[in-house]
Amino acid sequence: MQASWMILASLFFATMSVCIKYASEYFHTFELVFYRGVVGVVLMAAICRSQRVALRTPIPLMHVWRSAIGVSSLTAWFYAIAHLPLATSMTLNYMSGIWVAAFLVGGTLLMGRVQDMVRQGPVVLTVIAGFSGVVMILRPTIEQNQLFAGVIGLLSGVGAAMAYMQVAALGRMGEPEARTVLYFSVGTTLVGAVAMLFVGPSSWVWPHAGWLLPIGLLAALGQLCMTKAYSSGATLVVANLQYSGIVFAALYGLFLFGDQIPWIGWVGMALIIASGIAATALRNRSLPRTLPIAQAEDH
Repeated sequence: MQASWMILASLFFATMSVCIKYASEYFHTFELVFYRGVVGVVLMAAICRSQRVALRTPIPLMHVWRSAIGVSSLTAWFYAIAHLPLATSMTLNYMSGIWVAAFLVGGTLLMGRVQDMVRQGPVVLTVIAGFSGVVMILRPTIEQNQLFAGVIGLLSGVGAAMAYMQVAALGRMGEPEARTVLYFSVGTTLVGAVAMLFVGPSSWVWPHAGWLLPIGLLAALGQLCMTKAYSSGATLVVANLQYSGIVFAALYGLFLFGDQIPWIGWVGMALIIASGIAATALRNRSLPRTLPIAQAEDH
């Protein structure tokens, strides 16, 4: 049953990316971020109330930092979705697991723990393989003059990895998941609103504006299904099934948008997925399980 929840969550996130793709033709990235945040605030406030979770937090600065990283990652991902094939943008964002492994390896190097570095040899190999996949994915974007969007998509994965680690830290501090997601939604709304003051809002034209509501609803449904999957156990299996979202995005891109990805791009995606699964398996042997669960909090 846990697997079903994760597959459903991945389907929701992939479908959300379709809505973003369509809406991006009529609304700029900051507007999409704003409306995604508004829906999230309403839904999470209702959940906090139903669960009797207090809105006041003893560690507001941690939430500010988490929101700053998370919103930056979300904005970069929305931009990548608008300018890249769906499967490519989804894969680059889902590289967060490989980035977390890279951060762990980098931390070991900085602390000069040579013995730990030797033990982390398999993790190092997964990181190298993952970045080899990135090179393969970015090569078609260069040929199609999409390198800037590709780099932005890559940065969205970096930000997501940092956000996941921050959410894990919040969990260790005893913060309820609902309150963490609520503050993230508030931060998303505020950043989107402030940015709109500078770039201006787009004109609402029906039925194009109808794409805005599903973005927030699908994101919220995806979060809830993913949280349900992780809370039910079988964390390693669930964490790996998140990559089914790349498959859904690839099918959507092929049939709805006619995305044409060269064979080297598909090989790169497969390599990143395999590396991400390997990195997750290796990480689960040495880290608390709160880190994979944190992935439910940032879409």
